[in-house]
Amino acid sequence: MQSVVVLGAGKVGGTIARLLASTGDYTVRVGDAFEPAVQRMKDEFGIDGQVVDASDKAALVKMLTGADAVLSACSFDVNPTIAEAALDAGASDFDLTEDVACTKKIMATAEHAKADQSVVPQCGLAPGFVSISAHDLSPRFDTLDGVHLRTGALPMYPNNAMRYNLTWSTDGLINEYGNPCEAIVDGKQVHTLPLEGLEHFTLDGTAFEAFNTSGGVGTLCDTLDGKVRKLDYKTIRYPGHRDLMAFLMQELRMNDRRAMLKDIFESAIPMTEQDEVVVFCVVTGKINGRLTQRTDARVVTHGTFMGVNGTAIQLTTACSACAVIDMTLHGTLADRTGFVRQEQFTMDAFLEIRFGRLYRLDHLNSEPDACRTTSPQRLETTPANAVPTPAPASA
Repeated sequence: MQSVVVLGAGKVGGTIARLLASTGDYTVRVGDAFEPAVQRMKDEFGIDGQVVDASDKAALVKMLTGADAVLSACSFDVNPTIAEAALDAGASDFDLTEDVACTKKIMATAEHAKADQSVVPQCGLAPGFVSISAHDLSPRFDTLDGVHLRTGALPMYPNNAMRYNLTWSTDGLINEYGNPCEAIVDGKQVHTLPLEGLEHFTLDGTAFEAFNTSGGVGTLCDTLDGKVRKLDYKTIRYPGHRDLMAFLMQELRMNDRRAMLKDIFESAIPMTEQDEVVVFCVVTGKINGRLTQRTDARVVTHGTFMGVNGTAIQLTTACSACAVIDMTLHGTLADRTGFVRQEQFTMDAFLEIRFGRLYRLDHLNSEPDACRTTSPQRLETTPANAVPTPAPASA
């Protein structure tokens, strides 16, 4: 039985801890700076833990010594410190960060990994599963032209002007909306502006928009550098959301006052447990000399999976992280020492892992209020320069 420490006992971290513990294959402990969060995990779910400051490297090394791995569900800014502490303690390191600068620091830290010590950042939904999905489609082409990644965690019943509810980390949300975005344009790696590149599309009769956000592309720009003409990542929202965010972050300059913006969001925008996650990756290129398109498209709703109830964003993020931990610690990687990119995991292996089955299009669950994973029947995009119209996910 392997030992995993989950740092951050909140919505996503708590879900990860519960999923891992439910298998009986892991000894799970949680760590959090907020004592009631640690106590709740013990009282409600029987998962032990301790209060720990994730920015205190010495305290982390002490807690992590003897563990096989640590998964950080903390704010992105402490993840480089956690990675250093994990390697010093002899553990492998996993996290959910979408922050580009933090990931680069963690890549440098990974150079000091010992044999069979893995450093695997960006293990969530986007970056994370979306990188695995897009990279799985890419080898099917003789030459690549475009790789387009789109995801969104959306309230099922939006009723405010922003048409949005908080479903995950507010810090991470603001970070995505405010930081430069990595992309490939005309074969060259570039940075694009967040909240730009607006496009509109209709999915099963519902109108959506998508726009540039930071971090979701993960390490794909490096992996596909020199192999693709265009690569980009955009976040999906309901129409009108982007314009309000651009007004707040750019015209009112709230991007320079992120602490204030976080306080406004958390005071005025309600949470919701009724959400869905939309994922689709569109890859174009030539096969036997003919320009061809392949698409992977999925919609996951909130509900119950493996006995754990959660929102769609909690379950998709947690299951992706747990699947990657499973694959790494149980030896499905050819080389697990040092820095590991998400796209090193194959889609076939991911979907066969118990946690990865959440994403399967044939996923059926007999549990009451179980979550569902379906394939959109139709995706119509406008304007003409938006993402090409995807075929069904089985294409």
